[in-house]
Amino acid sequence: MPRTALFAGSFDPITNGHLDVVASAVRLADRLVLAIGIHPGKAPLFSADERLAMLDEICTPLGRKAGCEIVCTTFGDLVVSAARRAGASILIRGVRDAADFDYEMQMAGMNAAMAGEVQTVFLPASPEVRPITATLVRQIAGMGGDVSAFVPALVAARLKKKFAKA
Repeated sequence: MPRTALFAGSFDPITNGHLDVVASAVRLADRLVLAIGIHPGKAPLFSADERLAMLDEICTPLGRKAGCEIVCTTFGDLVVSAARRAGASILIRGVRDAADFDYEMQMAGMNAAMAGEVQTVFLPASPEVRPITATLVRQIAGMGGDVSAFVPALVAARLKKKFAKA
């Protein structure tokens, strides 16, 4: 039976930290659903369609290389609801440090209470990507800084273009 995992996030933008988690996750599942959370109270830098396109272009080759199907989607409700719709039995969560771990443990507990059939799996970030956050990437790019060490080249180019318009 194929194993489906779901990795949810804002991916605004996708960073090398996200890619690190995806590279580990594709080794655990036959199908990996990358789910972009859409929340009406948040104003993302990139539209949902832009983020979907970047995820698909960047992550699909990683999945193909590992023999894992990559599916990119959006959701606007609970992550466990998105997991159920996707047929996922695994929730993938990347963990950079102790603060992430504490927060993610709380979320895993709540998710388990709502959907016991969905198991949360924590994947530790590689040391070289631990300091990277999408928030910091947006801030650096917005101030004209070079983010090429923190994001894929495609994302760096789109950030540069996005902030050139501002």
